Amino acid sequence: MKKTILILLALFASANIYSQNYNISFAATGASSTVSSVKVQNLMQNTSVTLNAGDILHLGAVGVNEINASNENLQIYPNPMQDKSELSFYADKDGDAQISIVDITGKEVMRSDNRFTKGIQKFSITGLKQGMYFINIKGETYYYTAKLISQNATQNIARLEFTGSENSTITVNQLKSTKATVNMAYTTGDILLFKGTSGSYSYIISDIPTASKTITFNFSACSDFDNNNYTTLQIGTQTWMAENLKSTHFKNGTAIPNVTNDTVWKALATGAYCDYNNTPANNTTYGRLYNWATVNTGNLCPTGWHVPTDAEWSTLTTYLGGEATVSGKLKEAGLTHWISPNSAATNETGFTALPGGTRTSDGIYYNISSYGFWWSSTANTTANAWARAMYYNLISVYRGSYAKTSGFSVRCIKD
Repeated sequence: MKKTILILLALFASANIYSQNYNISFAATGASSTVSSVKVQNLMQNTSVTLNAGDILHLGAVGVNEINASNENLQIYPNPMQDKSELSFYADKDGDAQISIVDITGKEVMRSDNRFTKGIQKFSITGLKQGMYFINIKGETYYYTAKLISQNATQNIARLEFTGSENSTITVNQLKSTKATVNMAYTTGDILLFKGTSGSYSYIISDIPTASKTITFNFSACSDFDNNNYTTLQIGTQTWMAENLKSTHFKNGTAIPNVTNDTVWKALATGAYCDYNNTPANNTTYGRLYNWATVNTGNLCPTGWHVPTDAEWSTLTTYLGGEATVSGKLKEAGLTHWISPNSAATNETGFTALPGGTRTSDGIYYNISSYGFWWSSTANTTANAWARAMYYNLISVYRGSYAKTSGFSVRCIKD
C-alpha cells in the first residue's frame, strides 16, 4: 500500500513539473458578443468537458485521472485551492446525503451528514493542508466524486461548513454560474474541437494550443424557414454549415414537395426533397436529401448562405491537402454513424460529415451509414451536376458528375 501511494505521489509530482499549464479563455464576435457555453473535445484522447460563461479551460498533463471533469452537477472553485474553496453540488431530490473528504492514502479527513431539500447545496472548505484529496458526495439517487488539490502552506484546522442552498427551481446548468477553472488532460499536439454556443448560435473552432490564449467564436446567423438553427465553422477562408440541411421550405417560405414515390421521383424536372427511406426520423441526424433542381433554384439555403459551387468544394479540399487524402479530416470520427472501418476519420476540422446515403435517379435508397454525397451548384451536362462523395472505407473525397435526379445531402456555405 505504501509503495502504491509513493508511486501515485511521484506521478502526480512529475505531471505538475511537465504540465503545459495553458489557460484558454473565450470571447465572441459577429452575431453575438457573448458565450453561454463551450463544449471542448480532445480528439486524440476521446475526452470532453463543458464550460459555462466565464469559465477558463486549464490544459495540462495529469498524473491521476481527472474525476468528473465534465460533471456539471458538482463544482469546486478555486481548484487548486489556497486557504479556501467553495463546493457546490446538485441534489436532485429531498433526502439525506453524506459528504466525505479523504486524502490520497484513503484516510477520511472530514465528514458531514446532512439532510437536503432538492436544489444546489453550497459548502466552504478551509484549512486543508497541502496535498491531494478526493471529495465524495453520496445521496439516495446520486453519487459524485471529484479531486481537490490544496496548496495551503499553513497548518490550520480543516473545516467543511454549509453556507446555503438554492431551491429546486434552479436548473443544473446554473450550478456553474460563477467563473470557474475547468481542467482537461492535454498532451502537446492534441487536436481540440471547441463548440461555442450563444442562444441559437453555435460555432466550431479546431485548434492545437501551444500557449495560453483566447478562443474567439465568430457567430453567424444560420437559420432556415423551418427555424432550424445550424452550427457553423470556418475552414481556411470559408465559413460552412457543420450540419446537413434539413429545410422543407425554400428561404422565401415556399414549400418544397416531399416526394416519396419512386416513379414520381425519377421523372421529376422540378425541385423536391425526401427523407432517407421515407423515414422522417432519419433527418434528425443526417438531414434531408434533395434533387439538383432544388439546388438550382438558388433559393434553398438560409439567407446569407448558398449551395457551394464546384470550385468552392475544390477550395475546401485543396486547403486541407488535396482530394486524395482529406476525407478523414472531414468525416465524423468513430462508428456511431459510419460503419467500420471509417478509414482515417478524425473530424479534426469539425465538419462532421455523415453518411446520409443517396436516392438514386431511379428513386431507390442506398448506402446510409456507408456513403455521404453532397451537391454542388455547378452543372456538368444537361443531365448531370458535380457533387462530392465520402466513403466508409476510403480516405479520399471523390469529385463526381451525377444525375440531377439523384437525391443528395446539402451543406451550405456563407455568401
